[in-house]
Order: sequence, then C-alpha cells, then structure tokens
Amino acid sequence: MSSLPLIQPDAAFIREVMQAGGGDLKKCFQCATCSVVCDLSPQDAPFPRKQMIAAQWGLKDRLLCDPAIWLCHNCGSCTTRCPRQARPGDVMAALRRQAIRHYAFPKFMGKLATEPRALPLVFLLPVLIVLAIALWVPKGPATPDLEFANLFPIPALEALYFTVSGLVLVAFGVGLVRYLKALKKCCPETILNLPPASAEIITHERFAQCSENQGVRWGHALVLWGFLGLAFIGTAVGLGTMTGLLRTPLPMGGAFKILANAGAAVILAGCIILLKERLGDAARRAASSYFDWFFLWTLTAVVLTGILSQFLRLAQIAYLMYPVYFVHLVLTLSLFLYAPYSKFAHLAYRTAAMASTEPWIPKRRKSRRISEQGAEHCVDFYS
Repeated sequence: MSSLPLIQPDAAFIREVMQAGGGDLKKCFQCATCSVVCDLSPQDAPFPRKQMIAAQWGLKDRLLCDPAIWLCHNCGSCTTRCPRQARPGDVMAALRRQAIRHYAFPKFMGKLATEPRALPLVFLLPVLIVLAIALWVPKGPATPDLEFANLFPIPALEALYFTVSGLVLVAFGVGLVRYLKALKKCCPETILNLPPASAEIITHERFAQCSENQGVRWGHALVLWGFLGLAFIGTAVGLGTMTGLLRTPLPMGGAFKILANAGAAVILAGCIILLKERLGDAARRAASSYFDWFFLWTLTAVVLTGILSQFLRLAQIAYLMYPVYFVHLVLTLSLFLYAPYSKFAHLAYRTAAMASTEPWIPKRRKSRRISEQGAEHCVDFYS
C-alpha cells in the first residue's frame, strides 16, 4: 500500500501572507474564475487557483519554489472578477514578497527592506556613508567652476558604487542559488532555458498578451531599457574616470552624456506611466503596498534629482546644487543597496522562473480555456 504524503500546514506563513497583502485569502472557495480570466495562465498549469489553495493550507515550501508566482504580472483581472473578493492577484504579490524575503542574503536585509517601520533605518546607512565621504575624504584642488567633485570626491564615489555593486551581485547570486536549489528539489526535472526567457524579458512579450496590462507594459519596458542603458554607461564612465581616461563632469555634447540623459529620460517616462496607471486606477492603487511604492518612488526620485542636479550645476547655484546632489547620491545608493530585497529583485527571480518553465512560444499561450463571455457568466453565476 502506497504511503500518503504528509501535509504540514505552516500557520505562521499563512499569517505572514495575509499581513503582506493577502488578507482576503480565506474567502477563496476554489471556483477557478481567477484561472479562467487570466490571459497569461497556461492550460497545462493554470494559476492562481492552485496557489490560492496552497496558501490557505500554508504550504510554504511548495509555494516559495513555485515558478507560477513569478509568471503573474498582477494586472488585477482575477481580483476584479473574483466573486468572493478573495483578491488572488494580491495573494500572488504577497507570495512574491515572501519569496524574496525567504531567499534573501543576508536574511535580515530582506526583512528590513520590506518593513514600512524600518524606512528611517533604510535611508540612515546611505546618509551616513555619503556624509562621511563629503566630510572626511580628502578632496582635490577646487576648480574655478562649481563641480560636485569639490564636495564629493569622484574616486571615492566610484569606489563606493563599484563595491556596493559587487556586494549586490553576491546577494543576488546567493538568493538565486537558494531559489534554484529549492526549485530543483520541488521539480527535479527542471531545466533552465535562459535565452528565450531573457528575450521575453527584454521585449516584454508576456505583457503584450495581457489585455489588462497594456499601459503597464510600456512603463515596465521603458524603465528596464533605460536602466540597462544607464547601467552600461555608468560602468563605462566609472572605469574611464578610475583609469584616468575620462574626467567628469562630462561635456554636454559628448556621446556618453547624450546617452546618459536619454537613458534618464526613458526611465522617467516609464516611471510616469507606472505612477499614472497605479494612481489613476482605484483598484490598483488600493492593492499597492509599501513594497510596490518604495521601489517606484525611489527610482522616480533618483531620476528627478539626477536631472535637477545637472541643471543646477550648469546654472552654478551652489546653495541648491550640492544639497540636491547629496539627496541624489543617497537615493541612488539606497536603490542599489536594497535591490536584492526590493521589487527590483523581480527582474532576477522572474527571469529564473521563466527560464525554468517549459520553453514556450508566446503564440501558444494565446488560446484560453473559455471565452471572455463565458468567464463573465461564471462570475455572474457565483455572484
């Protein structure tokens, strides 16, 4: 006689998911409306119905290694049509936050970056680091024109950001290794297929299939493309200044400066779209948590203070130029330092999850289990 699997519900995990945004989890009665109305839910492994019941049971280990929680883009379609107001989209978002905290390295950083009460502490460390550089790091001779290097030595800043970037890559690497080990344990047959997943991330093709998410698609895409561009330019300029091949501030007509400003404009456009979508949609705004707002507002503030700093430097307004640049440095350092623990981490974990699923072609996912009209009838029946 075959032995039955032992189910061990984790009550603490259930409470954590509910506190993280899945507070209506218990209302779900498994009607499957959420899976029916989702444009992205595949036929052979539909979500989020299965994840809802697993969350109700507190099956932590099974959920945190489930790639499906990362395939959801939280468009809100399932939440809007849920006849019980169980908010499955919010539950999936809460599960993603729990996964980031669970795999975080070091663990305490995962908790610190997702707790609203810890917000002052989150910014305290970057403030102290930037202040220390401004007050105690030796500076070069002052230039006739006002430059940021007169107060914030460029070599020290470059060393700081390269060091932080290295630590962030280590944190991301450890977190991803932990996730992939858990995934391999849950699904031994899993094979990573990174190229098609990376292509879909870059092009945002999955967003194109979600009828509820077209505006958000372009916001996400612009932020991603602008960030990748700025990351490349920032690395190149950083290496150039450290080796003496470049000197900042860069000339406004130079290729690097033009590309950097273009990248900042692209990110800002993406942030404006995302803010407009989130603030203009009552349901999306109500579903947004501290976890969502922290990343979006910080990224927007980084771009705005960076652009404003440049204009103030060109205008040579010292009493505004240095304070705004100080804020820009603090925000930028915060964005990098907490990247593995904020919504920024979606980029890494979602790519890994997409790469671990069957190498699908987008066209194959466009068929839906029933028509939209049938879905509406299903909702009406359970109302």
